[in-house]
Amino acid sequence: MKIAVIGGTGLIGSQVVADLNAAGHEAVPHSKSTGVDVVTGEGLDEAMAGADVVVNLTNSPTFDEASLTFFQTSMDNLLAAAGRNKVDHFVILSIVGTDQVPGLDYYRAKALQENLLAAGPVPYSIVRATQFMEFIDAVLSWTADTDTVRLPATPIQPIAAKDVAAAVAEVAAGAPLNGIRNIAGPEIFPLDELGRITLSHKGDDRTVVNDPTAGMFSAVKGDVLTDENAHLAATRYTDWLS
Repeated sequence: MKIAVIGGTGLIGSQVVADLNAAGHEAVPHSKSTGVDVVTGEGLDEAMAGADVVVNLTNSPTFDEASLTFFQTSMDNLLAAAGRNKVDHFVILSIVGTDQVPGLDYYRAKALQENLLAAGPVPYSIVRATQFMEFIDAVLSWTADTDTVRLPATPIQPIAAKDVAAAVAEVAAGAPLNGIRNIAGPEIFPLDELGRITLSHKGDDRTVVNDPTAGMFSAVKGDVLTDENAHLAATRYTDWLS
């Protein structure tokens, strides 16, 4: 199959392209650097011409309320182009629990993206992933100072980017789900404990302080960002750190 991967040069997209091409498909990466802009619509028809499948891995440049506008505009443009080019299958990557965290603008924006896709004219698949292992350092930095890192005990089920990419590639190569597939790492940690494991591995002697008000994940209630019944990836966090 010919598969257009929009956002195909990023962390996940580049690996999705490699996995699909290794499986014998013709996966072509598209991004702003190749002349494709999902906000203006520039280059979308050219990118989708002759494509059987479109995988959209573009992301909002911000996590605030502006992310709602980004996903509304980009999905309107992408779905219109997919319809014009008679694409058979449209895939997006979303977040486990995104529809259960109304207190976060970005999660509401991802839920909007899902809803737009489901209501659109193209058979679709939504792959929801838990938090990427590659982003844990950034999460720690949001609430860190020279001596401490403040984190809530929000349950997190980290997954490696390579496992996310493999799952997206598998779904893209298959029949449309017209629904959602959840994917997750094999272990669940309280976020503050995940912080201690991470700092210990790096030889960082800062103290992790449990603070239920700290950072973006303080808005998450319960264990909605985890799913023990998801398709579980093999990579464990401590193995990934090593």
